Amino acid sequence: MATKLPSVPVLIVGMGWMGGILSAELTKQGVKVVALERGKPRQMEDYYMVHDELRYFFRYEMMQDLSKETITFRNTEKMTAVPMREFGSFLMGEGLGGAGVHWNGQTLRFLPYDFEIYTKTVERYGKRKIPEGMTIQDWGITYDELEPYFDKFEKMAGISGDPEENPLIGRRSSPLPTKPMIRTPALKRFEEAAKKLGYHPYMMPSANLSENYTNPDGITRAACQYCGFCERYGCEYGAKADPVVTVIPVAQQTGNLELRSYSNVTQVLHDGKKARGVLYTNTITGEQFEQPADVVILAGYVFTNVKLLLVSNIGKKYDPATGKGVIGKNYAYQTGGGSAVGFFDDEEFNLYAGAGSLGMEVPDFNGDNFDHTDVNFIHGSGIRISQTGFRPIATNSTPAGTKQWGKAFKQASIKYANRVLTVAQQGSSMPWRHHYMDLDPTYKDVYGLPLLRITFDFEEQDRQLVKFMAAKTKEIMQEMGPTSIGSNDQLGPYNIVPYQSTHNTGGAIMGADPSTSAVNSYLQMWDMENLFVVGASAFPHNSGYNPTCTVGALAYRAAEGIAKYLKQGSGLVL
Repeated sequence: MATKLPSVPVLIVGMGWMGGILSAELTKQGVKVVALERGKPRQMEDYYMVHDELRYFFRYEMMQDLSKETITFRNTEKMTAVPMREFGSFLMGEGLGGAGVHWNGQTLRFLPYDFEIYTKTVERYGKRKIPEGMTIQDWGITYDELEPYFDKFEKMAGISGDPEENPLIGRRSSPLPTKPMIRTPALKRFEEAAKKLGYHPYMMPSANLSENYTNPDGITRAACQYCGFCERYGCEYGAKADPVVTVIPVAQQTGNLELRSYSNVTQVLHDGKKARGVLYTNTITGEQFEQPADVVILAGYVFTNVKLLLVSNIGKKYDPATGKGVIGKNYAYQTGGGSAVGFFDDEEFNLYAGAGSLGMEVPDFNGDNFDHTDVNFIHGSGIRISQTGFRPIATNSTPAGTKQWGKAFKQASIKYANRVLTVAQQGSSMPWRHHYMDLDPTYKDVYGLPLLRITFDFEEQDRQLVKFMAAKTKEIMQEMGPTSIGSNDQLGPYNIVPYQSTHNTGGAIMGADPSTSAVNSYLQMWDMENLFVVGASAFPHNSGYNPTCTVGALAYRAAEGIAKYLKQGSGLVL
């Protein structure tokens, strides 16, 4: 029997970037907020001994326990989905700050094309350019409408980057707040090669601070030390922007935030028209609580948001047979492969040093920045070089033909430890009618609830994209002058075992039409006005860039929408 608690004005489920931003923005306005985080509390001091590659990188210290909660996966509906019990293709974090703690800090805005992808594609190429079964749609908001929220996120996080605008990305209302990170010799080599080929490289916008910075909320953080321990690690300097060192302290200082850790939400309670609150379990004691609320915000990772909607029977479930329904629709991932690896026998680049977002980006082949008339795919990829810092256990790049064991392998690993550079592509992922999320009919979590099931595979669109981009990455690498190059332009079926990207999207997508989207442009549920679903679950497709900057911008817009809703008392926010 659940213990019923007193009602609260606003309840947030999940305290990563979205929950942190929402709690900060609402509590600053005097709104009382209760936030439920299923993981443990965290603070910057927890990372003073973080340089432990075995513990954090290989044993996934910051990730969730897959024996208790995971997803099931299959490539097609003809297959039986099975649970992911070991981390592979993507990583689901847990604990205060969520994925916002263990991310790299690569903070690129999605392109204007992304938000009007259907309209812009049809305008330039006609409807026939969109293959049968591809379910791209506009987002219900334009880049220009979202731009002020991008700007706000970047100023809060202190994003570092070039002061001048790149002509192939969206306009900025103001320059990035801190100077670009150091152009290392490897980055300079990439930049010179790309410019020589006529492309438009620019420094990757970085949440790893290039200099000491105080943000508009008065939060001061120190500059990055280029230690190279970012992805899968917290930052002991606070140089990498994460919710624990930026927005959550702001909310706590107001006195209006009550944060409850170890609180796993299992159901959103509702009467069919409005959310009444949530049911949650204390993961330490096993006690169950009912927390009533005037407004409920789902701010978890993609899988958490979608699963809670499905198990709570909120919104119309997506049916791939008819294409009707919205909850679970338009699951998308990102398309890797197509990298070019250069081995430099006579040069070293000090690659042990770096930062998660120390890199350079070429936007010429992302979005609709190039003519797609003669290619068999739409959208594109960000092409990049990154110097994230090679750590001693995971880094063993050797040229093709090197034995993968024994003395020869050891010698080659040592020789090339600082002599290998990679030009990579991060490909967009388009939604398809037969790619979706639903509840698994067989497997359950530790609370007896069905696991979320993913049905997904790479398509011919993805294979053509990778083949095209592989030629571009190889072209740039050749211009950089390595001794030898390794490259692969082939993309096989999607395999969930090897790590690829944690950029999962979709399932509760935004739009302008309730029949084709779950939430409006303030991420308010069409079917339940006091329920907001915030995060990458709102993306109708996935771009060729990292999603966090766009997630952050949408969180700021959602905060504005929730404040409007609280003021007006009822109805949809327009």
